Amino acid sequence: MDKDVDLSKYQIRTDLAIDYVEDEVELNGVKHKTEIIDGIKVTNVELEEVNALNKKKGKYITLEFDDVTDNSNRKKIIKTLTFVLKKLIHPKKNSFGLIVGLGNDKSTPDSLGPLVVNNIIVTNHLYLLNELSNNYKRVAAFSPGVMGETGIETSDIIKGVVNNINPSYLIVIDSLASKSIERLNKTIQITDTGIHPGSGIGNKRKEISIDTLGIPVIAIGVPTVVDATVIVSDTINFIYKNYAFNKEYMNDPKSKLTFNNVNYLNKKVKVDSLDKEKLLGLVGTLSEEELQTLIYEVLNPIGYNLMVTPKEIDFVIQKLSEIVSVSINNSIHNIDKSK
Repeated sequence: MDKDVDLSKYQIRTDLAIDYVEDEVELNGVKHKTEIIDGIKVTNVELEEVNALNKKKGKYITLEFDDVTDNSNRKKIIKTLTFVLKKLIHPKKNSFGLIVGLGNDKSTPDSLGPLVVNNIIVTNHLYLLNELSNNYKRVAAFSPGVMGETGIETSDIIKGVVNNINPSYLIVIDSLASKSIERLNKTIQITDTGIHPGSGIGNKRKEISIDTLGIPVIAIGVPTVVDATVIVSDTINFIYKNYAFNKEYMNDPKSKLTFNNVNYLNKKVKVDSLDKEKLLGLVGTLSEEELQTLIYEVLNPIGYNLMVTPKEIDFVIQKLSEIVSVSINNSIHNIDKSK
């Protein structure tokens, strides 16, 4: 990949810095490191002021995992997310945290923020009554709704509250968009750069960050939607990988009994450019970016570049909100509710 590539020209909607980062590719102004913590893949991306991702300078930490419905795995995610948040928040003895849940509670894939806020341990009222236990920090929380309901910019509502109660730091939670099916509901991004509500679905609102509010802002997001361009693009790539897998393994005696049940995406197979062209002709000669741009140009003018979420989103969003809320509570207060 060209180190000076300008990613702003691509139309694929994503809020995730990791969507643009590959292990073997160096990009200008981008540093990244991946490690495994308790079975959870954690990628640290640090962006300089000028960077190839055209994103704001700061830290972007991404947790990748498998099944949030598994209780044991969920505890590991909570433990890892708590560890990451403690490093970013640094809650001092007299610090005052404001937790804000962005999104629309009437739209399931966009309800992560409000659901998280519902389970935050709020203590500001106890602090004002001098009844706050030593194990708990001062915390307030609310959900501002969406502009379509209130008619007010979300950032303006938050700024009004911040100016009135003067918190030390802000944590915002929001649903995100990804340009990868594989990361849908299986990724959590934490960043110290703040957030642009609605940017992942092309409805960019005012920025919520230290620059606009004057206090540190930590943003936590989970990709709950992808657009149709992503689904079509990923499906084409899955066709390539499936074809390559069949070529390499179909005659292997060891694979005969389990061949139809093997997840070929987990197998290391080489996708040959000639095979791509053989399968899909001219389309098979396109690069990843050219393929995505072509699909976008086909679907977008006719209104079919739909935003899509999995059918089990109702159940999964509850589990994800539990993970985020418990992790925030554990990282701020001197408690552990994950056991």
